[in-house]
Amino acid sequence: MPDKKAMIAELIAMQKKFIEYEHEHGIEMKDYFAPEPGHFLEGFKESFNEKALELAEVAHKEKGSHT
Repeated sequence: MPDKKAMIAELIAMQKKFIEYEHEHGIEMKDYFAPEPGHFLEGFKESFNEKALELAEVAHKEKGSHT
């Protein structure tokens, strides 16, 4: 089973990078939802969501609940 604490730490690190980028450069909706190739946010949303869903699955398995 994946290490839940490591998964949470990775998500928090991603959030911190996002916030730092937003404070330094600002983020427009088009950059978040349809970033240009090579943009900091290219693939960010998908990667974050994938990791968050994986964490949720681990938590559900740990508690014996269903998604």
